[in-house]
Amino acid sequence: MSANQTKPDQLFDIANSFYIGNFQQCINEAQKTKVPSPEQRVEKDIFMYRAYIAQRKYGVVLDEIHPALAQELQDIRLLAEYLASDRAKKDKIVKEMDQKMTKSVDATNTTLLLIAATVYCHEENYDAALRVLQQTETLECSVMMLQVYLKIDRVDLAKKELKRIQEKDDDATLSQLAQAWLNLAMGGEKLQEAFYIFQELGDKYQNTPLLLNGQAAALMGQGKFDEAEPLLQESMDKDSNNAETLINMMVLSQHLGKPPEVSNRYLSQLKDSNNSHPFVKEFQSKDQEFERLARQYAPRA
Repeated sequence: MSANQTKPDQLFDIANSFYIGNFQQCINEAQKTKVPSPEQRVEKDIFMYRAYIAQRKYGVVLDEIHPALAQELQDIRLLAEYLASDRAKKDKIVKEMDQKMTKSVDATNTTLLLIAATVYCHEENYDAALRVLQQTETLECSVMMLQVYLKIDRVDLAKKELKRIQEKDDDATLSQLAQAWLNLAMGGEKLQEAFYIFQELGDKYQNTPLLLNGQAAALMGQGKFDEAEPLLQESMDKDSNNAETLINMMVLSQHLGKPPEVSNRYLSQLKDSNNSHPFVKEFQSKDQEFERLARQYAPRA
């Protein structure tokens, strides 16, 4: 998908709302916006159904996208099916995706490339995600590549990708976000720059959990925990089940010296609402390892 600045005016607000994490606004705009061409209707629906997926309303996507609709929408449906499935069904979908990706893929179908890369990221198969994304030069795929590089701690490659992103469209919201995410990863004096980017996007459009968490992370990285707290509280007010907000609230509570039960409460809420989140799975793995070691070294009766 192209840079949001080059989209037709009718689609700009829809796309931009999705990119900054304002998913309900994206859905609302998509439902009321009339577009002249079938191609634009498909693109509008792609953003709308991706927003439903981001809200974890998989049933809406599975119910509404039927076989007669465009292939790009079928690809969106596949992601909803993957995210809604148990482990056995997920494995089957990944196998089908592997087979699809080994064939000649239409590089103009960036929706399929984004969906495949998203599935591979959930599987923590970052090499496969990068192979998929390298097949196209679109802005959103480039930004996702940057995110993958940051996940695997390759800040050097993320810097190179940012240059390519800025050459495509330096002013696009996605380009701004990519710069901010890279700044967060680099730390140091770049943290304040990241804060300003997230803040300016929030002022220009509307603060969302994504933008508020970005601001809070930049402040916490500078040790400004008191300043981060109201931002995270605002994010909680907007979406009390947002995983990143809950994780940041846990970290913040510990740094502010709040009672352990406060942090534990956020962890319990995270487990309830985002049980498959990588943080939860990693925490549970560490917890089980600790229990195993505790049993191993416990004094014998």
